[in-house]
Amino acid sequence: MTDTANPAVQQAADRILAAHASGTPCAPVRDLISTPDEAYAVQERLTAGWLADGRRLTGRKIGLTSTAVQAQLGVDSPDFGMLFADMAVPDGAEVPAGAVLQPRAEAEVALVLEHDLTHERHTVADLIRATAFALPAIEVVGSRIRDWDITLADTVADNASSGMYVLGNRPVPLADVDLRLCGMVLERRGEQVSSGTGAACLGHPLNAALWLADMLVRVGRPLRAGDTVLTGALGPVVPVAEGDVLEARIDGLGDVRVAFAKQEGAAA
Repeated sequence: MTDTANPAVQQAADRILAAHASGTPCAPVRDLISTPDEAYAVQERLTAGWLADGRRLTGRKIGLTSTAVQAQLGVDSPDFGMLFADMAVPDGAEVPAGAVLQPRAEAEVALVLEHDLTHERHTVADLIRATAFALPAIEVVGSRIRDWDITLADTVADNASSGMYVLGNRPVPLADVDLRLCGMVLERRGEQVSSGTGAACLGHPLNAALWLADMLVRVGRPLRAGDTVLTGALGPVVPVAEGDVLEARIDGLGDVRVAFAKQEGAAA
């Protein structure tokens, strides 16, 4: 599916890596690549390099699960990115200042797998059997692309605009929660800033996870036991700033909280 030998793929990967290293967002990469295959080739080039450097793959995130966002980018399907161990933030802990470029946050349902998902085409029953439990999650998305000036090619190449993620600590079996009807409220220091339900995520979070499982088999990186899957936003994404404290509550799953550290020396 991906052509990592294309010179433009390496050029796009180098541009994004430079933004990672410098902490300064870069120009979009759509002047170098344009198709989804090329964009995923960039993502795969980055992933392979990060794994070679010792980062540990812990799961995947699904993006573009909102039909409104899909329409904005002119696509009709979600996208995905990689989750690494150094992107995980403990519940209630702080995201270090500057750790995520141009951060935004969204509340999601996370699934943690007990079994591999390696079939060419999975059923919902396969997915339910493979899932150990669900957790509430906050994904802190970020963009290495300046001013979030992204097309599908830009966000996919940039690891689906991944930043960090926070998982709740109380595992809930799928049998104990209705993920389609579960309501979500995201608050900033007690003030509601986003809300939604599981149905906002492709009609059901399991629909998103099913799409991901099939897609990852096709690209040669199937989901494995122990992987975490962030299934997609349940409500609108919100901007965040240093000093913010966000808490998400999802019916049947509980709550999860994250803070955003201030730069040293910043005014209180």
